[in-house]
Amino acid sequence: MHVVVTGAAGFIGSHTTERLIAAGHRVTGLDSFDSYLYSSDRKRTNAVALAALPGFTLIEGNICDRDAVARAITPDVDVVLHLAALAGVRPSLAEPLRYLDTNIVGTGVIAEHMRALGLRRLVFGSSSSVYGARPGATEAFREDDPCLTPASPYAATKRMNELQLSTYRDLFGLGVFALRFFTVYGPRQRPDMAISKFLDAVAAGRPITVFGDGSSRRDYTYVDDIVSGVIAALERVAPGAFEIYNLGGTQTISLAELVGVVERTVGKAAVIDRQPDQPGDVPITYANIDRARAALGYQPTTTVAQGVPRQWAWVQARPMP
Repeated sequence: MHVVVTGAAGFIGSHTTERLIAAGHRVTGLDSFDSYLYSSDRKRTNAVALAALPGFTLIEGNICDRDAVARAITPDVDVVLHLAALAGVRPSLAEPLRYLDTNIVGTGVIAEHMRALGLRRLVFGSSSSVYGARPGATEAFREDDPCLTPASPYAATKRMNELQLSTYRDLFGLGVFALRFFTVYGPRQRPDMAISKFLDAVAAGRPITVFGDGSSRRDYTYVDDIVSGVIAALERVAPGAFEIYNLGGTQTISLAELVGVVERTVGKAAVIDRQPDQPGDVPITYANIDRARAALGYQPTTTVAQGVPRQWAWVQARPMP
């Protein structure tokens, strides 16, 4: 296949691009190297590695730029993997309009350009944050939840994107698989994410900031498992379809338990700076993957106890800017 990957130089995008190339596909990557959340040097380092792969072409540009999108998405494209977005729950509280501009307008530009070319297969990277706060939840989150109360502007844009793309299916026959990612971690993880920050800080003897009492729980998902689900979706998405799938690790652990895993991995005790709960944070994420297992053959295999040491080994072997 000829696959376009938006956000190709990012965390999930670079891993997925490598897997696609290894499987013999051709990939055109579109990335703006935005430095809003962290230095663009990290993405450029990823892009240099991707550029060495046969069958990979990089287009530098923003998804809101119609000309850049047109250079990347050409009539011979088989399927588009749309991962580019402004991410981050807490930062979105400070600049919600920036998130609307990038995530909603950018996704609209991509969908409209695909419509103009008659392209009808799209896989979209959504987020578990669309489920909102679920205090006291004991059952895993299911895709048929109406998701009416996202807890941050970022989460709201991801839910809007799902509805935006559903409309393009209804009106224009665009086939869409929306994948709700649950707290992805592993090598190349964004440095603003908890595991990345905790590993660096504990190793250096700096305090780690823990919001709340440590009882919040997350369904952490190792990046290799996520990529397997993404590849399966790219192979199966069909014109006129619209499906939502959870891609999670299916096991939740508390923030306090995560700190313990990091301490054992690094071999040092954490110095904890405890702060109040933050607006936009949710108490739990927990994926029901029955639908993804049945339709995509998705089955995560990496536990947090296995994955965090793998991420730490990568940090030690390949220090990033």
